[in-house]
Amino acid sequence: MAPHRGGATRKELELEDLEAQARLVLDEAALEKEPLLTSSSFLEDGNENGKSGAPALCRLEVAIGGMTCTACSTSVEKAVLRIDGVSSATVALLQNKADVKFDPRTCKEDAIKEAIEDAGFDAEILSRTFMIDLVGNGNAAPPSKLTTTEMFKVGGMTCTACVNSVEGVLAKLPGVKRVTVALATEMGEVEFDPKAVQRRQIIETIEDAGFEAELIESEERDKVILTIGGIFEDDGTQVGELLSKLKGVRDFTLDVLLERAVVMYDPEVLKLRDIVHGIENAGAGRYKVVLPNPYTSYSPDKSKEVSSALRLFIASLAFSIPVFFITVVCPHVPFAYRLLLIHCGPFLMGDWMKWLLVTPVQFIIGKKFYLGAYHSLRSGSANMDVLVTLGTTSAYVYSVGAIFYGAFTGFHGRTYFETTTMLFTFVLLGKYLEVLAKGKTSEAIGKLLELAPTTAMLVTADSGNSEKETEIDAQLIQKGDRLKVVPGSKIPADGFVVEGSSHVNEGMITGEAALVDKSVGDNVIGGTINVNGLLYIEAVKVGRDAALAKIVNLVENAQMCKAPIQKFADYVSSIFVPVVVVLALSTWICWYLAGVLELYPDSWMPDGTNHFVFALMFGIAVLVIACPCALGLATPTAVMVATGVGASNGILIKGGDALERAHQIQCVVFDKTGTLTNGRPSVTTAKAFNGMTLSEMLAFAAAAEAGSEHPLARAVLDYAYHHLVFGGVPSTPKSPSRTRDFSWVKKCSDFKALPGQGVSCIVEGQIVLVGNTKLITEQGILIPQQAANYLREVEERARTGVLVTVGHDLRGILAVSDPLKREAAIVVEGLNQMGIRTLMVTGDNWTTARAVAKEVGIKECMGEVLPGGKAEVVKSLQSDGTVVAMVGDGINDSPALAAADVGMAIGAGTDIAIEAADYVLMRSNLEDVITAIDLSRKTFARIRLNYVFAMGYNVVAIPVAAGVLYPFFSISLPPWMAGAAMAMSSVSVIGCSLLLRLYRRPRLTEILDFQPQHRSRQ
Repeated sequence: MAPHRGGATRKELELEDLEAQARLVLDEAALEKEPLLTSSSFLEDGNENGKSGAPALCRLEVAIGGMTCTACSTSVEKAVLRIDGVSSATVALLQNKADVKFDPRTCKEDAIKEAIEDAGFDAEILSRTFMIDLVGNGNAAPPSKLTTTEMFKVGGMTCTACVNSVEGVLAKLPGVKRVTVALATEMGEVEFDPKAVQRRQIIETIEDAGFEAELIESEERDKVILTIGGIFEDDGTQVGELLSKLKGVRDFTLDVLLERAVVMYDPEVLKLRDIVHGIENAGAGRYKVVLPNPYTSYSPDKSKEVSSALRLFIASLAFSIPVFFITVVCPHVPFAYRLLLIHCGPFLMGDWMKWLLVTPVQFIIGKKFYLGAYHSLRSGSANMDVLVTLGTTSAYVYSVGAIFYGAFTGFHGRTYFETTTMLFTFVLLGKYLEVLAKGKTSEAIGKLLELAPTTAMLVTADSGNSEKETEIDAQLIQKGDRLKVVPGSKIPADGFVVEGSSHVNEGMITGEAALVDKSVGDNVIGGTINVNGLLYIEAVKVGRDAALAKIVNLVENAQMCKAPIQKFADYVSSIFVPVVVVLALSTWICWYLAGVLELYPDSWMPDGTNHFVFALMFGIAVLVIACPCALGLATPTAVMVATGVGASNGILIKGGDALERAHQIQCVVFDKTGTLTNGRPSVTTAKAFNGMTLSEMLAFAAAAEAGSEHPLARAVLDYAYHHLVFGGVPSTPKSPSRTRDFSWVKKCSDFKALPGQGVSCIVEGQIVLVGNTKLITEQGILIPQQAANYLREVEERARTGVLVTVGHDLRGILAVSDPLKREAAIVVEGLNQMGIRTLMVTGDNWTTARAVAKEVGIKECMGEVLPGGKAEVVKSLQSDGTVVAMVGDGINDSPALAAADVGMAIGAGTDIAIEAADYVLMRSNLEDVITAIDLSRKTFARIRLNYVFAMGYNVVAIPVAAGVLYPFFSISLPPWMAGAAMAMSSVSVIGCSLLLRLYRRPRLTEILDFQPQHRSRQ
């Protein structure tokens, strides 16, 4: 369960005074305080629930009025520490708050408040929290892992230099094992040893580097933050007693003022729904428990950043307009110009007015840039803030100097205050547009989050044979729950249909436009739409295990991963700012010396300037026109948009590195069953041998295959079921492979699955083997000539022969047909047209493999290959540098998927295959193989174009700003215009990336497109 994320900053405090080290996550934006305490008198005797002498500690937060300096805060601390029972006191002068730890058995809250007031200050108790150790309740915490991985929101980053700065300072922390920071998503993933470094230290380190930090997601799946509506201060004891008595609760904190409880529990012993219902029942309906949305941690909320950027831009613009009017317009209006020349003491009215207007922009609105530059330089790096502050400060300092020079000498030279205001205004405008554009790149996750169901209709058995229906929060669904899904509603959880039939729209998850038939036994996906029938489903995967949560997490992680090409931008950005500063200084010195040495005529200089000022303007222009941000955004924004586009097309990409490798694919290796074929094999014919009847042979085969999940095993089971139970009826409303009803099957023992070969077991005291020819021959069992002839006929018709032996004799052969996917042949043809080599590798026999390969147009194939052998085939292809993609769906494909440069898992495949792959094709449609490769190629074409924009901009803009065109065409860029160009460069790169949202699947994949009302289930 993701922590609550209502505010902009989060701190997690390690309460070291408790043996259980209870953890409390605080929302600083809601209430800027570290310690929040509950008062729970039910523990004061120390013996509740067997917790004899359990350590107890209160933390009190007090608002203090009247403090003006450090001496005041010190006085308060000393006054509080003199009280018996107070173990620590910390006073924050700027926040006007005190954090006090004390033993409630020897110290009272009123005594602390009175001590502060006696010291001469006002005091008001804000909150109190009572924390306890429940380990004595028999709920021992599980052994902790060596490391934990958590997600942090990092705000204020503008370029790759900022990313490098954050990663650099975090990597230096003791206990930090790995750090990944993504500029586009403003997310940081940190793997660390919680014994060596605390979350608070990580957040503080990021903040010390000049950025905003917030904990947004933790690996702790056994912690939940509950908002309890309707609770009052007097109810704390009742709720605390309830939580302390619940078996499975490890520890908790309860803050009545914030109406919040943080509960650590054992999900194997206690379910979340039991906690929620327990609290609500304790209040006799007065309490309403609300859970935080588990998807909130993924939600990219840019609203605060957008409003902040807009506010700064408008404020700067408000000052810039009058400065521009005074500088540019007034000199052309005689009356206004005369007013500007009026002396106010030693200064001119115009200079006074511009100075007064510019100073707030420089030091108040521009504070953000100064702080960013300071923290950047302190961490040993340099970013865009350094360039902006150097440029604006140079113009400001010179202008102020010019005013004082005029006051003392009477020569009132030209000032450049407008440079400062215009620079800040255009840079802030660029930042505002950049934030808006960044928000567009993350819309894919937002659209996925909209699919998340909010409520579910739980069906439970009532008295007698009746059923009770209760609407519950979708987050409270538990595995095994029976749920009712009415037409038009969202399916609340992943599971399977136990009653009813309907058509389901799965397009929002899989990208499939057609409706899918669903009936008893079929799997359903949470978040999809039940169109026209009433369904009852059983929940199988809930919470973070659900398909939607995994998809959102996968897309988010993909956007976190850096593409290898990003290393180029990282390197350039690391040296960019120092190089630009050197170039700016060189420009200023060269132009200044050229003027002093009279290498250019004085007519080149504008009126009211000198050689120093003339050269300075070129130097400032070089400083502010250079833009490292565009370089840093070139790759991550394109990757972010591409992963979102892929997700909307049913293609999940697991990272920028996978996206980059895919555009280099030279060879695609296909598995057969479930990849080139539909993966829904069925037995077409069966024949018994050696004196055994067909029914007897099928009974033994079914007993063996009942323990297997292989598609061929399900086909054998269904055929045997139809023959043995329904007398050979070809189709029935239910099949055992879907309903999992094996009551009609003989009992077996010593079951073994033999990957790539088949299964073995003991039935009625006899060894039964069901599998391919290789399995039978390796066991030394002879295949009679009659059976061999039948097997050859089966395989020549592109069927798979499944052999059944009982004892040491071959007793039967089943011919299994798995139709090819309708798009298989054209996809192979399309890959060939793209210059990509195709192969097929299968565990099936050579004869069947050749027949299938010929039918789809694959010229190279390999049969009778074991799972490990598939990986070896991939490695052999890679030996000469070929970039290989593997497309598969089963457990036996996972080694090859992992070994390939790019692994593509069919979405209907196994979890293991999906875990091993780099791409997941949710539609189980081979057309998406071409789409994935094409999307990768277009993405990296876009990234290259971004780099052309970013590098070309700097390569062209810096010399122009330095004045190389001035001697020939008298063209120069005023610093404010250079700043505007710099601001627009980042926007142009992001805009170029956003054009990927217009991506459409290649024309080849549309050849077979059709628009039926619905299709049969897969």
